[in-house]
Amino acid sequence: MEENEKYMPQNEDASSNKKEEVTPQTENRENNPLEKMPYEEENQEMIWLSQKVNEIRAKMGEFIIGQQVMVDLLMTGIFSAGHLLLEGVPGVAKTLSAKVLSKSLDIDFSRIQFTPDLMPSDVLGTSVFNMKNSEFFFKKGPIFSNMVLIDEINRAPAKTQAALFEVMEERQITYDGELYQMEFPFIVIATQNPIEQEGTYALPEAQLDRFLFKITMDYPDLDDEVKILHRYRNNIKPPNLEEIKAVISSADIQKIQDLIKKVVITDELLRYVATIIDQTRNHGKIYLGASPRASLSILKSAKAVAGIRGRAFVTPDDIQFVAPYVLSHRLILTPDAEMEGISPNEVVASIIQEIEVPR
Repeated sequence: MEENEKYMPQNEDASSNKKEEVTPQTENRENNPLEKMPYEEENQEMIWLSQKVNEIRAKMGEFIIGQQVMVDLLMTGIFSAGHLLLEGVPGVAKTLSAKVLSKSLDIDFSRIQFTPDLMPSDVLGTSVFNMKNSEFFFKKGPIFSNMVLIDEINRAPAKTQAALFEVMEERQITYDGELYQMEFPFIVIATQNPIEQEGTYALPEAQLDRFLFKITMDYPDLDDEVKILHRYRNNIKPPNLEEIKAVISSADIQKIQDLIKKVVITDELLRYVATIIDQTRNHGKIYLGASPRASLSILKSAKAVAGIRGRAFVTPDDIQFVAPYVLSHRLILTPDAEMEGISPNEVVASIIQEIEVPR
């Protein structure tokens, strides 16, 4: 009897043991970061974010027909604090897209037209002599704005393009020993024409690597072309962008970026991103693979895409969606691959197809 009592749990101990019992379901909940999220609060914030995204889409849709993917990529760049490179032939609304987006945001906007005779001081600013006090003062250039549109970026020489290195990466410039910080937000949207070669200068790899996305804007399809003609058949003047009312402010952008930071990405997906990047460094058709900056760009842009799509967690689809736009301008193919006419996007697509998707 005494021996049985020795192993018989008392009522109080039994109830306490029941509370501490860990089942596979509870263990999974504790280890899963998605289970720890305050769902009600997150849902309200994501609903607000979705509303703002739809408002921007509507504003862009009033002037830009088609190009839905491009519009989402532009918002992804803004919300993940990345710079954007728009590439396309003349007349596909590269500049118009950037200007409409800037009008949809209640932030400062400036435009710099790059030309072969443009100097770094024309972008950053220069010292001006003040006759009243006989002193020099720094006159800020057009780069000091929240959103900077650099039109035809590949028309400026290398020394002018190099002036953008520091400000794009560190959001500051150093002039005459003084440090000048950019105000929040600071986004560079650059355009370039890939066809015309006369009077152009190829962007150095160091500068290309500072762009979050390279977005290629193609011709509209037949239906979209017809819609464009219908919209402007009774209007011979350029679109009036002054009628656009801003949708979000600088404070809203800060709030959205804070929301994006809280979007959950699991360890398996982090390894998935790292595997994609590693494959670019060990691929037979790639001469120069992607750097750690590329993996970080995929990480933050995938989180931004998840937020735009109304989710507080990243899925493999988000990573696969942003990967070609993050990697296409960062990879240098081998001469053999270029001779075969293979594009970086095709190589990235093959890499994604070969890697096992996390479940």
